[in-house]
Amino acid sequence: MRTLVSLDLSEFFALKLEKPNLRMLIQNLTGLRELYLDYVYLSNEGTEWCEIISSSLSDLRKLSLRSCGISGPLDHSLSQLHSLSVLQLDENDLSTTIPNFFANFSSLTTLTLIDCSLKGRFPDMIFQIPTLETLLLADNKLLSGTIPQFHQIGSFRTIMLAYTNFSGSLPDSISNLTMLSYLSLPYCKFTGPIPQSLFRLPLLQQLYLSDNKFSGQINEVSTPLSSNMEMLDLSNNQLEGPIPKFFFKLERLTALSLSYNSFNGSVEVKKFQRLSNLTILDLSHNNLSLDADITNSSLPIFPDLYYLGLASCNLYKFPAFIEQSNLTYLDLSNNKITGEIPSWIWEVGNRQLRHLNLSFNLLTDLEQPYHFPIYLSILDLRSNQLRGELPFPSANNRLNGASPTSFCNATKLEVLDLSNNNLSGGIPPCIVKNNHYLEVLNLGKNNVSGDIPDTFPVGCRLITLDLRENNLGGNIPLSLANCKLLEVLNVGNNNINDSFPCMLSSNLRILKLRSNKFHGEMRCHESWPYLQIIDIASNNFSGYLDPRSFLSWGGMMRDNDAQQGLNYLEFVLAPPLNMYYEDEVRVAFKGLEMDLVKISTAFTVIDFSCNNFKGEIPDAIGDLNSLYVLNFSHNNLIGTIPKSVGNLTQLESLDLSMNHLIGEIPKELAELTFLEVLNLSYNKLVGMIPKGRQLQTFSTTSFDGNIGLCGLPLNRSCNNAEKSGTLPKFKNEQWYKKNEIHWDYVSAALGFVVGLGSYLWLLWGFQSLRQIFFYQIDNVLAKIFDPQDRRKRHGRRLIRNQVIRRG
Repeated sequence: MRTLVSLDLSEFFALKLEKPNLRMLIQNLTGLRELYLDYVYLSNEGTEWCEIISSSLSDLRKLSLRSCGISGPLDHSLSQLHSLSVLQLDENDLSTTIPNFFANFSSLTTLTLIDCSLKGRFPDMIFQIPTLETLLLADNKLLSGTIPQFHQIGSFRTIMLAYTNFSGSLPDSISNLTMLSYLSLPYCKFTGPIPQSLFRLPLLQQLYLSDNKFSGQINEVSTPLSSNMEMLDLSNNQLEGPIPKFFFKLERLTALSLSYNSFNGSVEVKKFQRLSNLTILDLSHNNLSLDADITNSSLPIFPDLYYLGLASCNLYKFPAFIEQSNLTYLDLSNNKITGEIPSWIWEVGNRQLRHLNLSFNLLTDLEQPYHFPIYLSILDLRSNQLRGELPFPSANNRLNGASPTSFCNATKLEVLDLSNNNLSGGIPPCIVKNNHYLEVLNLGKNNVSGDIPDTFPVGCRLITLDLRENNLGGNIPLSLANCKLLEVLNVGNNNINDSFPCMLSSNLRILKLRSNKFHGEMRCHESWPYLQIIDIASNNFSGYLDPRSFLSWGGMMRDNDAQQGLNYLEFVLAPPLNMYYEDEVRVAFKGLEMDLVKISTAFTVIDFSCNNFKGEIPDAIGDLNSLYVLNFSHNNLIGTIPKSVGNLTQLESLDLSMNHLIGEIPKELAELTFLEVLNLSYNKLVGMIPKGRQLQTFSTTSFDGNIGLCGLPLNRSCNNAEKSGTLPKFKNEQWYKKNEIHWDYVSAALGFVVGLGSYLWLLWGFQSLRQIFFYQIDNVLAKIFDPQDRRKRHGRRLIRNQVIRRG
């Protein structure tokens, strides 16, 4: 076997070469030049596998160990492989820096380290290896670096740095990479202008610069151009100025994405006729005005598009050129299109349309007749002026009349979003019964009434059910338990009269039941390990706060999320196009009510306010150490504030007001350095307000209604209070007095009843005494039961801070 030159055991997934088997495999293969063990399980640390390979295979030229379960660090012994030309270590958890000695591999042509948990700074000198053609470092979020100057002609053909922490500007000398055909830099931190020289590279075919901070105008480029350019993605940057004219000369372009920038000016659609190979065009969310007038005679020579994004392009009507045979994705959202949705739009793409977004326009009706494409998977009509009843069969209404077709017949729907319109009527049972692929149903912010249909089928695929701000009543249907993938349930601000829905999916992340007629105790045997937002405020829930419930909410515990980084609650709709659906939820946060569209998986809320919960706050609340918002206000809670609240080190808003809490404010509360909103008012707290970084910075209103409190920020000295034995009265003393006096007079009344027999003969015998006695009793009862002195408890009226949703 000493004469063996190449060994390839790649993709033998069942093969495990656990130590010391790697050494045994190669120890006699001294003539080996190429070793491919991709997806073979090795499970060796860096110092071990590096030493085994370098000591046994000193003449190795090609080494590929992708997804082998090896770990770092990259030992210096690898530097002995002087002849190495190909090194591929993708998808291993190396968790290490790139050693400088890699720059000494003078024959290196390919270096791929995708998704290796690399960190530190990437050595600039590796870019200067004259033979290097392929450099793939994508998906290493902790790997930083810059692209250096290239002082001589380089050999690079492919550079991929996507999803890394690379930054800085692109050098003009990148023009020296004359062999470059593929450059992928999305989701990095590059800044500055895009160098003009980049568009002069003669062999460049694919250029991906999206999701950075490139800025400024793109200057016009004279010949020679990158005439081979096929893919150009500059989306999600800070580019401005007009769209460069030379873009319309890149005749081999198949994809052009300029969305989410600040390009401005007027764009004539007819200019795109020269780009006959174009299949993907996205101009959305700029400051462009699209001149969409095009003659019918020009339509046959217009590019046959697959994907068309014209959101926020100042359109006032449906452009005629969208009547194309292959169009599958169409986004005309955030425009000013008025009137009816034309019936011909459902025929676009030869009835193969899969994604249609007409949200945030001024549309009022659907033109008759309409026949939804059978493959339609995403239909977004939210935030228009659609009126009448929901367009379903047998509905005699302004939207569809007697049309036999309906959303219920679009059985491939994955997303149906009709939120924020003026729709009325009930939810037909077929909408959830027939659509087995439905993942998002959003009818929120309409005037929909009736009950939620109890027709969710076995195998239901719903992830989001949003029915907020309607007139729905009845119960939460039991069949919703069939939706095992459900992550978001929002039925807030309706008239639902039910007990707590304990049967919901264990995948639940957001539960919003606010402002309904829910009642009873909240005792569930189920656990929700991913729950991050629970808002059941303004209902009639009662009973005790069960500590077992809090302990099951792993999504609010830091250990559960520690390795996840900053992620958002979203899911992929169309993987090839990287399209996502983002949920929206309104939360009371820092004294405001806000609509959150991009919801971080780290953002956590508990809001139980304005209910009838009783008993003590469980110590278990302190285990939810990644909690941002906690609101138990307007309940009947007693006992002390648990010291474990001090464990909530991420807490930014705490409201325990309008309860019957007693004792001192725990000193641990003063250590919560992120706390920005605090309300402990109208309880029975006593003692000195703990001194710390935060508590003295709050307004005195945070402590109102606690006559036993003293110290800053209150203008009430603890020393003076102790000497006098009394404390000054406060503005809203009547609320407190109502609760205290009530019990004093009840005690007095009971004492009177005990002695009633002793005095009865006197009252019966002496009329004057009898009159005086009942006069005093009338005064007592007036203080207790005078209706003008009683105050209904209402939740605070919160200021609304509406966040405009991205269409």
